[in-house]
Amino acid sequence: MIRSAVISDDLLYRYMLTRCWQPEGRSVMFIGLNPSTADDRQDDPTIHKCIKFAKRWGYGSLVVTNLFAYRATDPKDLLNTTDPIGTENDAYILKKARQVDQIVCAWGNMGTLYNRAQEVMSFIPTSSAIRINRTGQPSHPLYLPDTSELVAYEN
Repeated sequence: MIRSAVISDDLLYRYMLTRCWQPEGRSVMFIGLNPSTADDRQDDPTIHKCIKFAKRWGYGSLVVTNLFAYRATDPKDLLNTTDPIGTENDAYILKKARQVDQIVCAWGNMGTLYNRAQEVMSFIPTSSAIRINRTGQPSHPLYLPDTSELVAYEN
C-alpha cells in the first residue's frame, strides 16, 4: 500500500492523508471532523475503517481530509485552539474534491461547530454519507456496520 500525509511543520495540523492499494482504480475522499494520530506510516482505527469501506465499495485509493485540520484525539480540543481549521485546509479539500470520483462526508455531530460543515459544503460538489444521524449530520464511520452503503447527502 502506498501511504502519504501532508502534515504541518509543527505537527499540529494534518491537511490530507492518502492510501492507495490499486493505483489504476477509482478514488474516494472521506471528509471527517478532525485528524487524530494517523500519518504517512501509521493508521488509526478510523482510517482502518475508511479503507475497509473504500475497498468494499470498489475503490482503489482514498483521500482523507477534515473540516478541521487540527490534530487531536478528543474533538473537544477543537474548542481550545485559536485556529482549529488550519491555514491550508480549504485549499487541500477543494483540490482533492476536484480529483476524486466520490466524496463521503463523515464528520459526525460536531460538524456544526463554527458553521464549518455548511462552509465546506458550499465549495465541494455533490457528496454522500454512509449514514445520516438524527441531527441531520453525516455519521462518523468508525462504529457503522461494515455492510453500510452510501446515501446522498446535502447539508
